[in-house]
Amino acid sequence: MRSSGVLMHISSLPSPYGIGTMGEEARKFVDFLVKAGQQFWQVLPICPTSYGDSPYQSFSSFAGNPYFIDLETLCKEGLLTVMECKSYEWGGRLTQVDYEILHQNRFPLLHKAFARFVKTPPRDFAQFCQEQADWLEDYALYMALKDDHDGVAWSEWEPKLQQRDKETMAAAKKRLAEDIQFWEMVQYLFYQQWKSLKQYANDRGIRIIGDVPIYVALDSADVWAEPGQFYIDKNLQPIDVAGCPPDAFSEDGQLWGNPLFRWDVMKKDGYRWWIRRMEKMSKLFDVIRIDHFRGFDSYYAIPFGEKTARKGEWRKGPGIALFRAIEQKLGKLDIIAEDLGFLTESVRKLLADSGYPGMKILQFAFDASGDSDYLPHKYSKNSVVYAGTHDNDTILGWLQEAPEDCVALAKEYLKLDQAEGYHWGIMRGAWSSVSDMAIVTMQDLLGIGSEGRMNVPSVLGGNWMWRMRPDALDDALAEKIRRQVKLYGRLPKEPEEPKQPEEKGEKDMPSKSDGRGE
Repeated sequence: MRSSGVLMHISSLPSPYGIGTMGEEARKFVDFLVKAGQQFWQVLPICPTSYGDSPYQSFSSFAGNPYFIDLETLCKEGLLTVMECKSYEWGGRLTQVDYEILHQNRFPLLHKAFARFVKTPPRDFAQFCQEQADWLEDYALYMALKDDHDGVAWSEWEPKLQQRDKETMAAAKKRLAEDIQFWEMVQYLFYQQWKSLKQYANDRGIRIIGDVPIYVALDSADVWAEPGQFYIDKNLQPIDVAGCPPDAFSEDGQLWGNPLFRWDVMKKDGYRWWIRRMEKMSKLFDVIRIDHFRGFDSYYAIPFGEKTARKGEWRKGPGIALFRAIEQKLGKLDIIAEDLGFLTESVRKLLADSGYPGMKILQFAFDASGDSDYLPHKYSKNSVVYAGTHDNDTILGWLQEAPEDCVALAKEYLKLDQAEGYHWGIMRGAWSSVSDMAIVTMQDLLGIGSEGRMNVPSVLGGNWMWRMRPDALDDALAEKIRRQVKLYGRLPKEPEEPKQPEEKGEKDMPSKSDGRGE
């Protein structure tokens, strides 16, 4: 079935407290999506951000981002007061997140909530901790220890903590019991609010697409808790790290720095870690977008310590065996494969064998050759088309910065009209394509230039900051979007009214002649 959706991260929602949250503004956005005839809301990873503020570099693959906890909801629940929330500085710009101020002020405020929370914990708090114990125990202890070590990476802790010595761990749990409970509370609040928001969206026909990064951060509870799953040495240092080789977009390539998986170890235990991860993600999201899907076929390994991604080599990944193991344990999940980058025949075969829809990016379509695989007439139905993603410039920004011949080709191919707005013409190219699903960014729907760009890959700092103005959404914009998706057959079907049972008359009464009598 043809469908459409909007990509906008939680952080980009309006809020008086510095960053978007899972509160009332998120529900208003869901209502806007419904008015606009959408079926999907795509978000970026919702896990905690670490150094660099990237949602793709997190302290945990399973935890939720504390910044997204809605403070107004905590006020209604009696855990905070409005005066307390307003007594902190949250940054002076409506359209940008100030992560430094957030880091300084959000956690002291959450500690105030914790002081009230522990007096009378909710009845389901203990149950939540028990149900999530397979990741929450390690994460809460890891964060408590991290605070105890002034935020330094676990690789700089004392050796017995690095190596998770049993006696040392037991002593730390006892000494930091209150801090551990604080981090358990933070996750309880996040999960409760996320569950409520997701239910609100689902009840109104909006399904949430969540983003799952392929890799995890070295400084994470994941690696600290299970180092044997990752390609690190006996001193707990990475041997090789993840990234992408040089290409047309970056002459040095992309040095991500994440530890690589020990796929041989994972294969022996039936891919247990990945199955657990996907099981958790399938409960958080309706659809899962797997980042860097080509890395499961073959991945780029860069020696640890290199300053760029120039020196590296391709190695074989787990291939279809991983996804068959996941499906065998969890059933068929709704998955989108981010199959961008350098694609080989084996990558294409993996995508075909998996059956997952791949991604098509319109901004990649208009190169000088005029023969890009991303041109809409080459799409298959089983694909998801994006005008652009969080890693691209906005459409208007791209039109300003792209080579003239690329822009000229886009104008010719899509019959772009300045009166319509070039950004609307390119989005129309996505909506009118044969791809089953079409996703556009909120920045493009609002006609924002490069100031709305979410991320410049391989650039540290200045990313993930854009926020939508509080007055950005209105009924006129919703109706304009709705008209476009209706025009191209992407409007969701109205639910059928249940048929009323006919009143029984004489013709419905049983008789001997029709066999329903005595």
